[in-house]
Amino acid sequence: MTYKILIVDDEPVLLKGLKYSLEQESYKIDTAIDGYEALNKARMNEYDLIVLDLMLPKIDGLEVCKKIRETSIVPIIILTARGDDSSKILGLEYGADDYLTKPFNILELKARIKAVLRRVNLKESISSKNTIEIDDFCINTLRRKVSIKGKEINLTAKEFELLLLLALNPNKIYSREELLEIIWGYEYFGDLRTVDVHIRRLREKIEKNSSQPEYIRTKWGVGYYFRSKNKVC
Repeated sequence: MTYKILIVDDEPVLLKGLKYSLEQESYKIDTAIDGYEALNKARMNEYDLIVLDLMLPKIDGLEVCKKIRETSIVPIIILTARGDDSSKILGLEYGADDYLTKPFNILELKARIKAVLRRVNLKESISSKNTIEIDDFCINTLRRKVSIKGKEINLTAKEFELLLLLALNPNKIYSREELLEIIWGYEYFGDLRTVDVHIRRLREKIEKNSSQPEYIRTKWGVGYYFRSKNKVC
C-alpha cells in the first residue's frame, strides 16, 4: 500500500528535502507552504497522514489542526519549535497524534510516521472485530478483557494492547523498536527496556511457565511474536 502524505511548512528548502527523503520510502508526497493552502488541500484530497508545522503564514498550524479535526480524523504529526511546550500541548489537545521538535533528525520523523500509521492500522483492525478468538484466547476488544480457556486474565492497558497487536498478527515478528513505536508512540521514544519489561509481565500472566513461553515467543536477535497454529477468528 502506498500512503499519501501532506507536508506543510513555510521553509522551501526544508520542504523540498522532506519531500525527497520521504519519497525514497515510497510515500506519495504533497506539499503546502502556508495554512490556507494546507486547509484547501486537506479538503480537496484524501491523505493518510499530515505533517504540520505550527509556525505558518496566513493561518497558523494550531488553527489548521483545529479546522481539519472538525471534519477529518486523518493522523497529524505537528512540528514545533524547541521548548515551545504550550504549543505542543495545544496541538495534542486540538487532535494531533504526535509531535516532533525542530530541529529534528529525518530518521526520527520517518520512525514517527511509521509509528502513527501502524497505530491507525491497528485501531482499524480492532474496530472491525468485537471479539477475537485465537488458540486458547478470547479477547473482547470492547470491554478490553482477555480470557484463557474461560479464565479471565487481569491485564494492564499496555499489556492488553501488546497482546492484542501480537494476537491479531499471529506468527509475525515485531522488533522491540516497532512495538515501542506502535504501542507507546512518542511518550517512550527510544526506551527499549519498556518493551522487555511489559513482555515479561505479560508472560507471567498468560503463560504456564514464563521462562518457557508457549504463546509470546522470542526470535533471538529479531523480536517477539505470538505463536499460533490457528488463524484469527
